[in-house]
Amino acid sequence: MKITKILVALSFLFAVSTAQAGEMTVTGNMQATYQSEVDRTTGNPLGMDKEITFSGSTELDNGISMSVMQDFNDQGSFGDAKITFGNVGGLVDIYVGTDGSELDAIDDITPSAFEEANGSGSGTYQDVGGLDTEMGIGIKGSIPILGTVSAQYVPKADGNGDANGGDDKESSADTSASVGSGVELVVRNNMGDLPFVGSFLDGNSLTLGYAEEEVSTIANTTDRIEATAAITGSYGNFSYGYQVESIQTGETAAQAASSTPSDDSIEYRIDSIGLAYAVNDALSISYNMMEQRQSAEAADSSFKQETDAINIGYTVGGITLGFQDASTDNAGMVKDTKDDTRTISVKAAF
Repeated sequence: MKITKILVALSFLFAVSTAQAGEMTVTGNMQATYQSEVDRTTGNPLGMDKEITFSGSTELDNGISMSVMQDFNDQGSFGDAKITFGNVGGLVDIYVGTDGSELDAIDDITPSAFEEANGSGSGTYQDVGGLDTEMGIGIKGSIPILGTVSAQYVPKADGNGDANGGDDKESSADTSASVGSGVELVVRNNMGDLPFVGSFLDGNSLTLGYAEEEVSTIANTTDRIEATAAITGSYGNFSYGYQVESIQTGETAAQAASSTPSDDSIEYRIDSIGLAYAVNDALSISYNMMEQRQSAEAADSSFKQETDAINIGYTVGGITLGFQDASTDNAGMVKDTKDDTRTISVKAAF
C-alpha cells in the first residue's frame, strides 16, 4: 500500500512538472563615457560599463513557465540571479532570488533623453529601494482597475542574501542577528482604465510604492520606511513626469521606553521632474530636475540639495550617443558645495 502511494505521488509530480524543450539567451550592453568635473579634482575622465546576462526558460506541461537569469558585474563575478515561475494558476508570476527590488525598479521613472538628473554622478541623493541587494520571494499579477501589482518579502535583510548567499540549495550565513525582515509593494496603474474619469486621463500612468525594512530588532527602535508616488505621461512627442519619494532611515539605537523613538531617524524628501521632447525618431532632448530636503534630526535642515540637468540622446545604427550637463548646489547635503559634471556616452546593446 505504501509503495502504491509513493508511485501515485511520483506519477503526479512528473505529470505536473515535465518540462518541454527550453531555450537560453545572452543579452547585455556596453558603454564608454568621458566625464569632466569643474568643481573637484578627479583622475582619468574615461569610464566604461558593461553588463552580461544569461537567461534560460522552459515551459511545463501544466502551462506554467520556468525561467532563470544570472548576470555578471563589471568585475566579471556573479551579480543578481532569479528563478521565476510564470503564469501560476493562470494569474500570477512568482519568483525567488534577487534582481534589484520592486521599489528600486521605480526609483526616478521621470522621462529623460539620457540619464536622470544625477544619473552621471552630479550630487549624492538618498533613494528608495533599500532592499535591492537582498534575496526574497515575490509575486506579480494584474488586478482590474487597480493595474499591475508587485510585492516582495525578504525574510532576512542582512545584506547576505544576494546571488552568492544560499548557494547549492543552502541558506546564507547569519551575518547580522540585529536586523529583521523587509517587505515591498508596488502598484502601476494606467489612468485611462479608471472608471468615469479614464477618458480624461488616458495617456497618463500612476505608480505607487511602499516598503518597510526592519533595520534593527532591538526594542524601542523603528523601521526604515520608504514611499513614492509618480505621475508620468505623454502628449504627442512630448513626455513628462513628476515623482516624490519619502525615506525615513529608521533607528538602530534603542531609545528609552518612555520616549518617542525618533532621535536618530532622519527623514528625506526627494522631488524629481522630467520633461522630454522627441525631435524625431533618432533625436531627443530633456530637462531633468531633482531636489532633496532633510528633517531637523539631520545636522542642518535649512537648505536643500538641487540638481538641474540638460540631456541629449541620439540613436544611429544601433548606437546611442548621450550627453548630460548637470549642475548641483549643496551637493551631498553639504551647504554651499558645488558638483557640476558634463558627460558624453557611447552605448550599444546586444
